[in-house]
Amino acid sequence: MNALRRAWEAEHGSGSVVGLAPSAVAAQVLADDLGIGTENTAKWWQNHLIHGTTFEAGQLVIIDEASLAGTLSLDRLTHLAQAASAKVLLVGDYAQLQSVDAGGAFAMVARDRADTPELVDVHRFTHAWEKTASLELRHGHTRAIEIYLAHQRITDGDAEAMTDTAYNAWRADRDAGLTSVLIAETHEDVTALNRRARADLILNKTLIPDREVELRDGTAAGVGDTIITRRNNRNLRTMAGRDWVRNGDIWTITAVGDDGTITIARDYGTSTTIRDDGTIRARRRGRRFGGSIVLPASYVAEHVDLGYAVTAYRAQGITTDTAHVLVEPTSTRETFYVAMSRGRHANHAYVMLDRADDHAQPHPGDDPHATARSVLYGVLQHSGTELSAHETIVAEQDQWGSIAQLTAEYETIAAAAQHDRWATLVRGSGLTDEQAESAIESEAFGPLTAELRRAEANHHDVDALLPRLVTARGFGDADDIAAVLHYRVERATARPAGSGRTRKPPRLIAGLIPSAHGVIDAEMRAALDEREELIEARADVALDVALTGNVPWTKALGVQPNDRHRAAAWRRAARVVAAYRDRYRVTDDAPLGASPESAAQKVDAARARAALRQATDIATAPSVTRPQVRTEPQSRRL
Repeated sequence: MNALRRAWEAEHGSGSVVGLAPSAVAAQVLADDLGIGTENTAKWWQNHLIHGTTFEAGQLVIIDEASLAGTLSLDRLTHLAQAASAKVLLVGDYAQLQSVDAGGAFAMVARDRADTPELVDVHRFTHAWEKTASLELRHGHTRAIEIYLAHQRITDGDAEAMTDTAYNAWRADRDAGLTSVLIAETHEDVTALNRRARADLILNKTLIPDREVELRDGTAAGVGDTIITRRNNRNLRTMAGRDWVRNGDIWTITAVGDDGTITIARDYGTSTTIRDDGTIRARRRGRRFGGSIVLPASYVAEHVDLGYAVTAYRAQGITTDTAHVLVEPTSTRETFYVAMSRGRHANHAYVMLDRADDHAQPHPGDDPHATARSVLYGVLQHSGTELSAHETIVAEQDQWGSIAQLTAEYETIAAAAQHDRWATLVRGSGLTDEQAESAIESEAFGPLTAELRRAEANHHDVDALLPRLVTARGFGDADDIAAVLHYRVERATARPAGSGRTRKPPRLIAGLIPSAHGVIDAEMRAALDEREELIEARADVALDVALTGNVPWTKALGVQPNDRHRAAAWRRAARVVAAYRDRYRVTDDAPLGASPESAAQKVDAARARAALRQATDIATAPSVTRPQVRTEPQSRRL
């Protein structure tokens, strides 16, 4: 950016580059990089309204951290620049956290323009593998999870254990003299960690609690504590007047006054005296001398927090030696990506398995069988990026027309339509009345009926099968009869019915979803048939879009043969792979993505893998030349 500024000024003269950023802290970082004065976008717009500040012809307006800029702000600034014949350069990472206002404009522009330059070399990390892994996280590729697992950067467990582990690792790094950041998802967790960190510093005599002040979140702070200022205030300046308090700045307290004021400081080489009038003094973290700023008690009580632990939003833009990240199932791809790219030498994730997941995605973190892999898979599939209005419409249409959504609807309708049938089957299977009603009322009855539907799609005679499974063994020690029956049906119908030439292909929608049979209700049947047609159509579209766009995963399918019959067989197999990716939201370049976690996905993955092999075999098989039949005249044949 500095080289760009010098090149532009060489052509257009001094002062021809204007630096802006959405926050005061980001603007200061840009100022340090460019070597010119900069401003945050809100303040610049205020100056425009009050003082008439505007752009000039030939100026280059650099807006850094543009993903954090609101759409309205960008629209105002670009309109003024266009009117003045100035050029606007938006700089940022659209995969990081975005504006708290209406946003999405930067990401839309970056994706829609064919000439958007993108930096691809990563310089922050010590380890080469982590450079690659961070880019995989950025794009939401789930294979990144395997990379971090292979390098032992991911730990999982219950929330309490993970909090302890992350905190102790962070503290060990700090004690070793490393700069380290502890990142949590919620403000409540951040506050709890800050309290714990301060208590430990007091216990080991690093902090001597003498005079203290109460902060915004109810915690206390004193000399030596690390704090964060939460509000811009240009009236709170250093003694030399060259710097002021910004939202998001991290400081160290150097003095506390009698009336609850504190003093903070930056390193500009200025000297100050510590006043004993209720102020507190603090210094910018990592600096030893000068630049003290006095914070009044009112500001301290309303706009200052402890700064040992932070959220991902506060962490964005900082660089440390190590980072320790607490991950909940509710995390988004953007927060995880930002948090896991702060540390130069190491970034560690501590995944909580016992927290509920409200993503409404097909990989819930509150699954009793959840693992770090399954939770992180859901996190990477859950983008929290705000879209523009146009992109929102497209995304909603895509979401509600996806195979994942249509399959969920199909299975819900099938469960309702077949409930009475399966309940009648259970009651007549040989169970006692009490056992039958217990199974029907169980939460496992839904999975049992889904398994019966799958078995029937594989041509098993479930009306004869279920009574045999009931009489094969008793239920005296069973806590949940429906769950036991589900297990027995699953084991007994793992393979399709029949063998050899008598084996019929399973009745599957798009090669994956078992179709529902025996539905008598006309409306239910119509609803199921409609969704079946939509799923099949979606699979066709998904494959066509991937092939037309030459998407990397399609290379594994091989080239579609020219022969009409082989081409049709190749396409049927390829559709199954496309349907699997759409159902499980696979975005990796690998055809089937990461290893499946749930039992249902494992079954579908096996079908998709078989289809992939079939497509490859068809594509690589040598072409068969059909013999030419020579037709002779009737007289010669006679």
